Amino acid sequence: MNLENLRLFLVDANKNTYSTGNTLLNKKEEDKSTTITYKKDEWSFHDNFFGGEPYGGREVVFYQGNPVWMMVYYGSLDGDSIPDAVYSILQKALRQMPEDSPFRGPQEMKDGEYIYRNNWKGMLERFSGEEIIVKNGREIYRAAYCGGLVDKKR
Repeated sequence: MNLENLRLFLVDANKNTYSTGNTLLNKKEEDKSTTITYKKDEWSFHDNFFGGEPYGGREVVFYQGNPVWMMVYYGSLDGDSIPDAVYSILQKALRQMPEDSPFRGPQEMKDGEYIYRNNWKGMLERFSGEEIIVKNGREIYRAAYCGGLVDKKR
């Protein structure tokens, strides 16, 4: 498995899944979670999450049917925020995923009265980070994430 191809696939998968806002991609599971999948050539992406508020989940990338990369995440809004508005900003930020660090949105994005900020450390192989959304100077959303390569000894 080539890391550059993994990076390119992650960017592509992100632009074609949750960040689109297309709820037709969502599959409700018996366990009350939601799953979004994406496939291209020998690669596949599986995003499974629980919630609304707060929410948590994980993304896994498979190459030739084997798991090669994953990320776990957990986030929430403050009590007064309108979920649809905040998650619309989040989806917009995720569509601007940095191609050299394909695990959430850009370091900063402004949209009207909202500011999205993402701070991470590490590389594709192993990373962690936190993202926030601020509205009029007040934090209204926060999520943490971490991940990297898996099952390398296969």
